[in-house]
Amino acid sequence: MKDWWKSSVVYQIYPRSFNDSNGDGMGDIPGIIEKLDYLKQLGIDVIWLSPVFDSPQDDNGYDIRDYKRVYEEFGTNEDMFKMIDEAHKRGIKIVMDLVVNHTSDEHQWFIESRKSKDNPYRDYYIWKDGKEDGTEPNNWGSYFSGSAWQYDETTDQYFLHYFSKRQPDLNWENEQLRNDVWDLMNFWMEKGVDGWRLDVISSISKFQDYPDYDKVEGHKYLIGKYHTNGPRLHEFLKDMNREVLSKYDCMTVGEAPGSSPSEAKLFTEPSRNELNMIFTFEHMDLDTEQGTPNGKWAMRDLNLVELKENLTKWQTELEVGGWNSLYWNNHDQPRIVSRWGNDREYRVESAKMLGTILHFMKGTPYIYQGEEIGMVNCAYEIDEYNDLEIRNAYRELVQENGTLSHEQFLKAVHYKGRDNARTPMQWNDTTNAGFTTGQPWLKVNPSFEAINVEAALQDPNSVFYHYQKMIQLRKELPIVVHGKYALILEDHAEIFAYTREHEGKRLLVVANFYGHTSTFDLPANLQGANWTKLLSNYEDSAAHPVGLELRPYEAIVYVEE
Repeated sequence: MKDWWKSSVVYQIYPRSFNDSNGDGMGDIPGIIEKLDYLKQLGIDVIWLSPVFDSPQDDNGYDIRDYKRVYEEFGTNEDMFKMIDEAHKRGIKIVMDLVVNHTSDEHQWFIESRKSKDNPYRDYYIWKDGKEDGTEPNNWGSYFSGSAWQYDETTDQYFLHYFSKRQPDLNWENEQLRNDVWDLMNFWMEKGVDGWRLDVISSISKFQDYPDYDKVEGHKYLIGKYHTNGPRLHEFLKDMNREVLSKYDCMTVGEAPGSSPSEAKLFTEPSRNELNMIFTFEHMDLDTEQGTPNGKWAMRDLNLVELKENLTKWQTELEVGGWNSLYWNNHDQPRIVSRWGNDREYRVESAKMLGTILHFMKGTPYIYQGEEIGMVNCAYEIDEYNDLEIRNAYRELVQENGTLSHEQFLKAVHYKGRDNARTPMQWNDTTNAGFTTGQPWLKVNPSFEAINVEAALQDPNSVFYHYQKMIQLRKELPIVVHGKYALILEDHAEIFAYTREHEGKRLLVVANFYGHTSTFDLPANLQGANWTKLLSNYEDSAAHPVGLELRPYEAIVYVEE
């Protein structure tokens, strides 16, 4: 079916944390195969697999050493081929994670590249002389703290790395490098892979004059407009589409931080032949205090009106000539129920409410492993975290610069740290949550005794069955896939409500975003319609949307008969 991804629901698996089949403490591909029937029961259509390629694991697999070989602790290539086949037998497609902005410094290309200036692979990466005083070529910063440049004594030059210094950026100006990328993509697609999530794809084209950013007081290194949407980005993506993607019935989603809706259309307008959709990040930054040296760790309260305004902007501006990806959670974001819901007395209600708001918007929804059972953030001590981003930020902000105290940083990590999403999947209430019989690579969240798959499947009112129903409704009702979105009560500080309209029918979604009661007044243009309750997160939610007193985190979906 053409554009099958529009009606699909995607489930992201973080392999090392999903299911361990051999007791070594790390999830693996055979472990995923064991759980395919569970995912089939949930009803999802696509698995997005975080990287499973051979890697030294400096950044949990986003540093790739060999694109055509599976990381040995995850299994073998044969395991991967079997997983693709077993997923296809169940009507589930497989999307892999393509990380081609950078490689590992252990990739053979880079091993060769750093040997000499005249090595045939030298130009696969970005090498520059330092300034006259020997300092970095410019003041570009790394997303993982510090400079984006690393000095290499072998040839007395610096190489560029937007992320870890063990993740050198590739030089997409090199045509042979691009051909090698097409080759590795074709390799996996010929094995049955159904598409790609393209990691930080908006960064592959660099501004070739490598200009300094304007200086900002208190910041030695800066991240901004030169890090994304470079001059040849869309040329490269058109080439990728022509050489690879157009030959397969596949799905693509590009990670594109720093992109506006107008830039998103350049990626997703069908006639441009680039990608199907992109991930945006604006809504994920609304609880961050901007303009401080503490970056994402500078917290502020979420303003619901701002969230509604932002999501509505994307819904409206991509209504024609684009397509939205819908997500709250992924491997880089904390658990949404702890972030914007209530992970204590209203955990189930708020998890369902947040899911409802997202899944009835226009776009392709993404579920991150454990979201469907309402998994929550962990609250560990600093030395219990594994994440490179957390470790680097702690060293820079707390130990070196002192812009945050230990207590302030720990509070921020408990709220926003990436390892909140990376704790092992909670399958049951036995040792290590049923994830492994060995020592887990990352401490299991102590909440597993109450929050786990086995308990969710036994409870007809669990978050799992709410998600299952939302997925089912997407398959049954074209309005959920194709309906035009319109926000209502845009200035209401507590209620998130919108309509969808398609072929003369309407859906009405009403949600109380907070932990106290709130009154919903049905707008005049929606009165008089014959509304029927389609879905709610309280069993006894009102049958009609007139005179609604919404309880804490109550969410109701109505359909016009």
